[in-house]
Amino acid sequence: SQSVFTLQKQRRVLSPTLQKPPLTEVTINMFSRHSCLQLWLSLAMSLILPTSAFAPLPSSSRPMLEPRRSSNVHAKPLQMSEWADFEALDDDLDDEPLPPAGKMSELGYADENDPQEYKAEIGSSITAPEVDWEGEPLFLPQGSALPLTEENVQAVLAACRIEIGTMFGYTAENRGVGISGGVDFVDFDGPSVIIKLNGRFWHQRPTVLDRVEKYIQGRIPEVVECLVEDPYELTDEANNNAY
Repeated sequence: SQSVFTLQKQRRVLSPTLQKPPLTEVTINMFSRHSCLQLWLSLAMSLILPTSAFAPLPSSSRPMLEPRRSSNVHAKPLQMSEWADFEALDDDLDDEPLPPAGKMSELGYADENDPQEYKAEIGSSITAPEVDWEGEPLFLPQGSALPLTEENVQAVLAACRIEIGTMFGYTAENRGVGISGGVDFVDFDGPSVIIKLNGRFWHQRPTVLDRVEKYIQGRIPEVVECLVEDPYELTDEANNNAY
């Protein structure tokens, strides 16, 4: 019985150490374990990833957010043009506009709005431009490549008189409204073709020369340019004094 009493007493003495720790100690224990876990994770990451992965980026390599720029920073205010600055555009080969109404009717010619029969009736009394070449016209598409010879230039020029015929006075309808202009081959100056303009044109004569040059060059690419025999032929005075 005495040994039993001694054992119970020892249990009573040891019992405080066997009791559960207070809540504060449990909380500290949990935090300690959590810290150990973080330490182990940090250690594992340092072994897997290079050291540079944890280093902060230098300021020069950090992405910078630029302010959004407005798309109309350099935009200029819209300015309206006045009709006083308006100019008519040059016409092209496929669309030859007519002159203003009444331009030639004051000189005794038909008006551009008159019927074709009436234009032809008036034009039949006006002599057509003479053509000093009797060969057949040679119709070729633009982009053809004929050799540069007088025969080819004459044949292509004959086709030019027909295909852009609204510029010339070779038809009675055109002569009826006052167009009596014609074009003739004169000579060569190296790879340049010299032509002669005669009669009256609705278009300015430099425009007529340019159209003839483009037509010939489109079929005979060796032609460098087309020139007139006399620079006076390109003046308005020459055109106004022609019949």
